[in-house]
Amino acid sequence: MSDILSQNEIDALMAALAKGELAPERGPAVGHDDAESVAARKAVRTYDFKRQNKFSKDHIRTLSMIHEGFARLLSTSLSAQLRMLVQVEVVSVEQMTFDEYSRSMPGPTILNIFTLEPLDGTALLEFNIDLTSSIIDRMLGGPGRVTRIRRDLTDIERTLIASVTQRTLANLAEAWEDVVQFVPRLETTETNPRFVQIVPPGDVVVLITFEAKLGENTGPMSLCIPYIVLEPVMSKISAQAMFATARMHQSDEYKVRLHERVIHTFVPFSVVLGGSDITLGDVVSLQVGDIVPLDQPSEDALPIVIGDVTKFKGRPGILRNRMAIQITEVVPEEKKVDD
Repeated sequence: MSDILSQNEIDALMAALAKGELAPERGPAVGHDDAESVAARKAVRTYDFKRQNKFSKDHIRTLSMIHEGFARLLSTSLSAQLRMLVQVEVVSVEQMTFDEYSRSMPGPTILNIFTLEPLDGTALLEFNIDLTSSIIDRMLGGPGRVTRIRRDLTDIERTLIASVTQRTLANLAEAWEDVVQFVPRLETTETNPRFVQIVPPGDVVVLITFEAKLGENTGPMSLCIPYIVLEPVMSKISAQAMFATARMHQSDEYKVRLHERVIHTFVPFSVVLGGSDITLGDVVSLQVGDIVPLDQPSEDALPIVIGDVTKFKGRPGILRNRMAIQITEVVPEEKKVDD
């Protein structure tokens, strides 16, 4: 029988293959050459063009370090602004596409869009809606309870949140100053994630997720920075570069700036005139001109309290038609506990 097939036989074989009536023959058993090809196939990794890895592991570690410092600054800043204990911690740092980030956001939520001049582009600072309601309640004089806002914010509420956002962005700039100095500026605030599009859906962003604890309430917040914003300074986002910059900052200029910050730090300051035990009825019936006797002798110096520690003693008086205190004594260290 001839090994050469006729045209009719070729057409019949092709038709059988197309209909699935005939299975193609497999090659020989895997030999030495086939084993090498299998190993080569195993070495090939699938690459998803929708999730390009723009940030290396070193970049992620450095970004985590930067924003851990940011979390500490924000904890102190919000504690002072809200007059309650606030703790902010970094939960995760990861890269993803902006589309993935948008689809993961709940609605409604508070999305603050801001720029980072001189860097090009915009970034997002998100406050969970329950966290936002707790902040608003505290700033309006409440205990900081969650009120479950499911509506658009009023003008007053937007103004209150804008003040918190501005302080948060200032802390962010301070945390980044060893890498790059920028001036963040709040552009607008949205509550619907579908209305926010700072980069194309497929662009890579870095997402830093935080957990904020205000008293007994806990809520998430996040920071989304596109890769295109950080691309000009990517070479500086490394642990080695940060340590080198930190060493350079131990200069006289840095010490002067640090001294200026300490000098302008706000510290509670009060003068204790004395105390008195009176009834609630007496308080209600007080009128202009009434005199309340105090337990502080008039000839004794008054204690001057800084923070919650008595640091000085002094005498009250008038300076340029304003009430003043003249420091007459520095309280020794051993006496501070007794006072």
